Amino acid sequence: MEKKVKIGIIGCGGIGTGKHLPSLAKVPEAEVVAFCDIIPERAEKAAKEFGPADARVYTDYKELLEKEKDIEVIHVCTPNRMHAPITIDALESGRHVMCEKPMAKTYEDAKAMLDAARRTGKKLTIGYQNRQRPDAQYLKGIVSRGDLGDIYYAKALALRRRAVPTWGVFLNEFEQGGGPLIDIGTHALDLTLWMMNNYEPAYVVGTKYRKLADDTDQGNAWGPWDPKTFTVEDSAFGFIVMKNGATIVLESSWALNIADPIEASCTLCGTKGGSDMNDGLRINYIDQNRQCIAKPNFDAGSGAAFFEGLKDNDPAGHEARQWIDAVLNDTDPCVLPEQALCVTRILEAIYTSSVTGKPVYFD
Repeated sequence: MEKKVKIGIIGCGGIGTGKHLPSLAKVPEAEVVAFCDIIPERAEKAAKEFGPADARVYTDYKELLEKEKDIEVIHVCTPNRMHAPITIDALESGRHVMCEKPMAKTYEDAKAMLDAARRTGKKLTIGYQNRQRPDAQYLKGIVSRGDLGDIYYAKALALRRRAVPTWGVFLNEFEQGGGPLIDIGTHALDLTLWMMNNYEPAYVVGTKYRKLADDTDQGNAWGPWDPKTFTVEDSAFGFIVMKNGATIVLESSWALNIADPIEASCTLCGTKGGSDMNDGLRINYIDQNRQCIAKPNFDAGSGAAFFEGLKDNDPAGHEARQWIDAVLNDTDPCVLPEQALCVTRILEAIYTSSVTGKPVYFD
């Protein structure tokens, strides 16, 4: 019989039941046996839908860690504020951890998570599933091959026109640490840094705005938000200079008066060519003194990096498959905690710069 990796999930809200649990259900070697949420009805519902008949339900994550001796892996799917304490406790209890993005609310918390992973020798990864998209895998391949040359300018784009999340605690600064920058900007920045394979920032300049949050004529994709509970920014922007001189511009918004929203996207400019995701993935280059643009076809065929039994366009499924394989085979997960730590460090610097009005310099 194939080995089953027994898993406990802490946080059975939207991201847990919408992404993690359905994705783990597609991995035959994964079995979620314990479900925890501070709202017992949510944990019970998730256990009934995704767990075995004898699935256990908890409202206290520490009790789960104490009683579930056979669990090897913990998935942390809580508001950002609780990522660090739960992850550290889980690592210290001898479990590997998949934590939903962002790594933590603050750089200090994220660093403590990394330190705990190193101290315990357990695996830690963060849920940046956009790396597993077909276009991202293809682009990573040609960047790694050197087709774009030295990438010295990039854009990380996470721009919504009017798509403010009105559920959960997304609008709560205390629980989340910020708005669109830490929510969706984090995906775009992770994707960009990963493509560039550059995790050494020199300094950051940032701005954030709360300009549209008090609008009553909102036109929001998910219905009206309550301005009184909207305690985070509605847009934020960063100018990031890396130690090798490369520049990254990060743009994020939940509400911004733009005509062409784009999300989880990166634009890369190198010495040999460039790429963008403005109209599907496009690669631009010069051939025989002519400007050329290539558009890979992702409707046909399957990339070698993808797993049997999963559709190409299922990044969360591939993330789960890759993560469980890393646990079973003692290999590195796709997203290393050191990489996710850099993302959190840059995001925090953008927020800090937006408050002080000054650049934030790194050692």
